[in-house]
Amino acid sequence: MNKCVFLDRDGVINEERGTYTFKIEDFKIIPGVKEALTILHENGYILVVVTNQAGITRGLFTEEDVNKCHSFMMEETNHLIDKIYYASYYPEFSNSLLRKPDSLMFEKALARFDIDPNASWMVGNSERDLIPAVRLGIRTIFIGNETPEAKADFTVTDLLEATKKIIRHKSN
Repeated sequence: MNKCVFLDRDGVINEERGTYTFKIEDFKIIPGVKEALTILHENGYILVVVTNQAGITRGLFTEEDVNKCHSFMMEETNHLIDKIYYASYYPEFSNSLLRKPDSLMFEKALARFDIDPNASWMVGNSERDLIPAVRLGIRTIFIGNETPEAKADFTVTDLLEATKKIIRHKSN
């Protein structure tokens, strides 16, 4: 079985703006992300982005806008990300098990890449990122200053610090 690092997008890979990020000119990769992804890749982790993109269903932007941002993200990170899953659903308009805090995006990746949840991690910046990971037995790292109700295994300031925790934990 393989090991994986699941990554939320906004606030983990690109800067959290407090609103939807769907234009390339607003898509700013956080310093240290490229280095972190390189380290994780070199240590044998499959890298999977799992992100809610409800603005599509809400009519604020299109699937094409999201795909352009994801293409830009892939280029900026040397195509180190193995797969991007996104949920376009929004509870007021449509329900889906894809949307975090549900776990279908994770389950698809677990099956597709033969991932061992016990050897894997989720790095996110909101409680809804952690809930499906905890439910599936995936360890969690929270990026931020607050303590989420869903207890994370670690709390850090950015993806590079999270990567160091993951690598250090692996060697113990």
